[in-house]
Amino acid sequence: MSFAGPKEIIAEGDTVVLYLTPALMHTIDAVPQIRNKKNETIEYVFQTSFGALKVRDLIGVRYGARVQLTKGWAHVLQPNPELWTQTLPHRTQILYTPDISMILYQLEVRPGSIVIESGTGSGSLSHYFLRAIRPSGHLHTFDFHEERVAKAREEFVAHGLGDNVTVRQRDVCEKGFGDELDGIADAVFLDLPAPQLAIPHAAKALKNEGIAPPKKEAEWHNRQEPRGSDMLFESVALTSCPAAGDGGRICSFSPCIEQSMRVCEALGNCGFIEVQNIEVLQIEDIVRTRNVPVMELDFLKTKRTEGEKDTKTPRESKKYITSSAPNSMAGHTGYLTIAELPPLFAR
Repeated sequence: MSFAGPKEIIAEGDTVVLYLTPALMHTIDAVPQIRNKKNETIEYVFQTSFGALKVRDLIGVRYGARVQLTKGWAHVLQPNPELWTQTLPHRTQILYTPDISMILYQLEVRPGSIVIESGTGSGSLSHYFLRAIRPSGHLHTFDFHEERVAKAREEFVAHGLGDNVTVRQRDVCEKGFGDELDGIADAVFLDLPAPQLAIPHAAKALKNEGIAPPKKEAEWHNRQEPRGSDMLFESVALTSCPAAGDGGRICSFSPCIEQSMRVCEALGNCGFIEVQNIEVLQIEDIVRTRNVPVMELDFLKTKRTEGEKDTKTPRESKKYITSSAPNSMAGHTGYLTIAELPPLFAR
């Protein structure tokens, strides 16, 4: 239960982070024995680039302590969402801290919030949501892949977060989030191949007052978009989005601008306002101390005589702290499309 709260001593079964260097960390379970491929119980010895570690020696050690390896040493840390993102087993591509921080800020997630997430993937963003909404909030996370759902559910329970999260297997683009989640969510996050198809379901899931106006007849039109040598025909509902009451916020992650444009159109059709499209690019400035020579200009004040010779004097220099952009920077990750569904009285 390493993620549930601060701890001082490592207990058996805890998930811990073995810190070797800033770019080299490992997540391991503090258990004395494991089963090998032959299903035999053996002592758990973890191999690193600095030598081997008998994992049973971690039990009872204080978090933050330095532990001895056969060819060096490491520090053992209590995991948090930031460390988990850097060391988790990748089942899918994941989001990283720059995008995640903007998502949490834009969705206004706080303790007690009810958040819907689709899809779960490797659970990187889910751990950030859970830290933000605990102890009284709840996360409903969806993924269409059965194996990923089972693994994510197992990890949440092992990390002591099972009481605040519900993991479901569902294709939300076709089936929605379920009637039991209608009108309860404060925020919805979508990371899907076709998120525009889930926008009407998201509008239905955001908080309402329990009284919805009658639905209008759906108006449809066909949109044609080129995709390679084929033409994509997609039906888009213009007035079929259900109305909500209290409203809420939504964020969708899109790897390309074409997908983001389709999301923006669907958001407008469903009554969302303040639609924004954001790209987060992290730039780390290079800070250096430079010695800058001071230019001597006294010779301009007095006229030199013909017999006077040039004399070399030591040049004075001053130290300045300078900042410059790096020669290269991290490339494009994706676009965050954010919008708000206003309450009924504001529409």
